[in-house]
Amino acid sequence: MKDCNCIFCKIANGEIPSSTVYEDEDFRAILDLGPASRGHTLILPKNHYADICEADPGIAGKLFPLAGRIGAAMKAVLGASGFNVVQNNGASAGQTVFHLHVHIIPRYDGGPRMVSWEPGEEKPEVLAETAARIKGVL
Repeated sequence: MKDCNCIFCKIANGEIPSSTVYEDEDFRAILDLGPASRGHTLILPKNHYADICEADPGIAGKLFPLAGRIGAAMKAVLGASGFNVVQNNGASAGQTVFHLHVHIIPRYDGGPRMVSWEPGEEKPEVLAETAARIKGVL
C-alpha cells in the first residue's frame, strides 16, 4: 500500500534519491535533509501509514528494535554519547509529513538541549480519572 502523492513513499521506495543508511524489505532509513544533529536519521516504512495509529502491528513492532540498532551504530561510528528516538503523530504533535516515520537523533556531549519539557504536576484523583477514561476505550 503506497500513496503516489507521498514524498516519503517515493523516498522509501527509491523513486527519489536519498542518503540511505539502512534498507530491508519493510524500511529505508535515510539521513534527514534538515538534521537536528550530525547523523539525524529517519526510518521510513515502505508502505504508507499516516501515523502509528494506522500502522500494521508487525511493522510497528519492528520500528523500535531498528531504531536501537541505528542508534547504537551512531554511538559506535559518530561518537554520539546518546540518541533520542522521536515519533510524532498529528500536526499538534509536530508531525509535518503524514507518512509514519521515526527520527533517531544522535546526541553529543555539550550539544544543544532537544526533545525536553518541564514536568508538570497533577492531583492523584485527576490521574485516576484520566487513566479510567483511557482504559475505557482500549
